[in-house]
Amino acid sequence: MIGAELRNQIETRCADVGREVIEDFFSRMGEDYFSTYPPEQICAHLRMSGALNAEHPVRCQITPRGAGEFDVVIVGFDYLSEFSLFCGLLTAFGFDIRAGNSYSFARRAPEPSRRWRGRRPGHVKPPPPSPRKIVDIFHVSLPPGEGWGAARGAEFERELQALVRLLAAGSPEEARERLNHYLIGRLERAGEQLSGLLSPVAVDFDNHLSADWTVMDVRSQDAPAFLYAFSNALAMRGVYIHQVSIQSARGEVRDRFLISNRWGRKIEDEREQETLRMAVTLIKQFTRSLPAAPDPARALRHFDQFLDKVMDEGMASQVMSFFAGREGMDLLAHLLGSSDYLWEDFLRLHVPDLLPALENFARMDLRRGRESLRAELAAQLAGAATFAEQKRALNEFKDRQTFLIDCKHLLDPQATLIDFSHALTDLAEVVLDRAAAICHRHLSEQYGEPRLEDGAACPFAICGLGKFGGREMGYASDLEVLFLYAGPGRTRGGRALDNAEYFDLLVRQVVEFIEARQSGIFHLDLRLRPHGKAGPLASPFAPLPAYYSPQGEAAPFERQALIKLRRVAGDPALGRRLEALRDRFTYSGAPWDRENALRLRRRQARELVKPGQVNVKYSPGGIIDIEYAAQYLQLLHGHEHPELRTTSTLEALDRLCQLCLISGAEHAELRAAYLFLRNLIDALRIVRGDARDLILPAETSEEMIALARRLGSRAADWEESARSLAAEARERMREVRAFYLARFDLESNLKFEI
Repeated sequence: MIGAELRNQIETRCADVGREVIEDFFSRMGEDYFSTYPPEQICAHLRMSGALNAEHPVRCQITPRGAGEFDVVIVGFDYLSEFSLFCGLLTAFGFDIRAGNSYSFARRAPEPSRRWRGRRPGHVKPPPPSPRKIVDIFHVSLPPGEGWGAARGAEFERELQALVRLLAAGSPEEARERLNHYLIGRLERAGEQLSGLLSPVAVDFDNHLSADWTVMDVRSQDAPAFLYAFSNALAMRGVYIHQVSIQSARGEVRDRFLISNRWGRKIEDEREQETLRMAVTLIKQFTRSLPAAPDPARALRHFDQFLDKVMDEGMASQVMSFFAGREGMDLLAHLLGSSDYLWEDFLRLHVPDLLPALENFARMDLRRGRESLRAELAAQLAGAATFAEQKRALNEFKDRQTFLIDCKHLLDPQATLIDFSHALTDLAEVVLDRAAAICHRHLSEQYGEPRLEDGAACPFAICGLGKFGGREMGYASDLEVLFLYAGPGRTRGGRALDNAEYFDLLVRQVVEFIEARQSGIFHLDLRLRPHGKAGPLASPFAPLPAYYSPQGEAAPFERQALIKLRRVAGDPALGRRLEALRDRFTYSGAPWDRENALRLRRRQARELVKPGQVNVKYSPGGIIDIEYAAQYLQLLHGHEHPELRTTSTLEALDRLCQLCLISGAEHAELRAAYLFLRNLIDALRIVRGDARDLILPAETSEEMIALARRLGSRAADWEESARSLAAEARERMREVRAFYLARFDLESNLKFEI
């Protein structure tokens, strides 16, 4: 209880403050608060409390107290994680928190003040209790030579209000992301690090010192951002901070937190305490590595979820050991801060594989080769007796290998885009070939082996098209395929089927056997088969020569698509027959239908790109202009120059230059643009997890900033790095578009903005 003398002093000094505000403050603040601060400071806090409203949910006062030292008082409505945001914002502005206290309104409801006592029920009702409030007092210091003026003070006030408004709107994660962006950006601009956060921390719990709260004592080496990192860890674990006492002396932190769990109860269970102790220790240390992440806020959010998985898997000791070194944390931060898609589809599902992958990634070969992959897949399938077990084993292998390839490419600066594409393509070929063989055997057991009309075995093959055929796969690339069988006939079994029906069933079973998201990695795309959706899922060989001939039913774009056709699985001889057919029609020397090809490209730009958007694939100057330009030149000159008959865009550009069909300068320009756009597309896909969503973000948006960091930019000014990336994208696309128009479409009167 507050003493009568102190109460009178405060009431006298605060005669200009509303009576209800004073009474509420008296009844809600703890006794230790009133015993710590003199009446004049309490009155200042009271006035700040009375000035809170929806427009200004927080009030702040920064007062110099000596050379480079300040008192910071923050009073506001009370929200979960608010204290950690205050500490983080102070750190972001260069303040080192030396001491201080944080108080929140007591949990108990306030007793009616004397002026309301004795009122009859139903008379005038007393006012409802005010919202919970906090009073935080910090003693802080700035580094020598760093000043504090009106401009920085105004910036601090703006950012403080913005953060608390987000909390008031029920968006604590958005507030945390905004703060982390601000904090990491400031540290990088200043060239500072958070190395002190690696120091050990001792955490002790006591449930006897307070009737309402668990008392948690924390000791560690003092370091900038320690209080933010630790309190943020508590907030992320759903811990409510009621009161904090901050002490720093001789390089050591001794802080006391009064806390409760998310349900407002003490944390009394020893296992719960140990889990919290480990979690806050690891989150504190992980905060040190946030600058290594493309998206620091995303990395921190995923790390919190990662810890939950670690607890579930019983891997706490392994994680603690792994985090003894800085390099492992930086690698993990890079992965966890890359994308929600990568976390949800791969990392979250492979936590037991994650730490070994990070420990061994430097020794891991990105391009293992198909034979090595086949041997490992065969070993994994050896213990799978049933069809269902084989399906599970194959998909586990596929997902684990995809995860390892993604990790290696993301973390190893020596891993090139070409290496990454070839590694994914090799894996896809091995998985597709084995899946087709398993499904073929499974169906043959039911219906018998398919035979041709002459009684010979009927082989089948699978050909890749598009990026798969060109060995140009990337993040979220689907597999464009064409299933082919030798010809008509029937199966030899008790439940005999026509070959057409059998191979239709085979395609359906393979599509179902390889588990994949729609428009995601390993999703089988059959749309480029003859007659498209109207055609059978598997094509017999005999009708194909007529279909793809100049007089046949195939559309010109289908014949152009054959440039990318390559056998990837199944019978090699049958696949080679189709490749020979491809060469006969694609590279026949027949006149190229220029107008039809250009009309298709113009339609894509009109219909697949919304006004005002930049699609790095379909917009004018997008990567498809490079791919089509190479293909047009292959169609024009492939009859005379067999060396141009390659499925790879880069190889085609190289050979076109060697044959002087494009100049050295054009080759260098197109090759550089192709690699830039491929990297940009992969970065967009890993963020969004969708092969189709290739719209470039707004120039100074948070997503563009994260995109620039994901592509390797570590510029001190994040907004400038985003602007630089957008400018480079525009310039590369302008160069590509200029080449395309000059070489193929001079008559075009369409105006496109890039």
